Amino acid sequence: MGRPALASVADTGMLTPVMSTGAESTRAARPRALDFLIHLPNLVRLYWRLLRDPRVSIWPKALLAGAVVYVALPFDLIPDTLPLLGEVDDVVIFVAAAHWFIQWCPPDVVREHVAAIGGRAPV
Repeated sequence: MGRPALASVADTGMLTPVMSTGAESTRAARPRALDFLIHLPNLVRLYWRLLRDPRVSIWPKALLAGAVVYVALPFDLIPDTLPLLGEVDDVVIFVAAAHWFIQWCPPDVVREHVAAIGGRAPV
């Protein structure tokens, strides 16, 4: 089986600033979170460009659109009335769909858009 798209995206150096090995202290995590927030506009641009690219299959696009609809609709697997758990399921579904969207996009298309954006979009 071939390498997943994120592994090839990692080769471009995109993942280095925000990936955690678990060995860092909490003080080191704050700058990483700040770094992620600073680069969030690039990440949003990457997803927008991939959604509009005709070379990306309809299935990854449908997955991401479905996750957005799930978060927006009042229907939930875990009701939002349960403190914390209700919101966590929305976040987990959206993050998983965003991760799979990048994995299912053709790696060369992802690299092309990352280069066009500026070469650095944390995932």
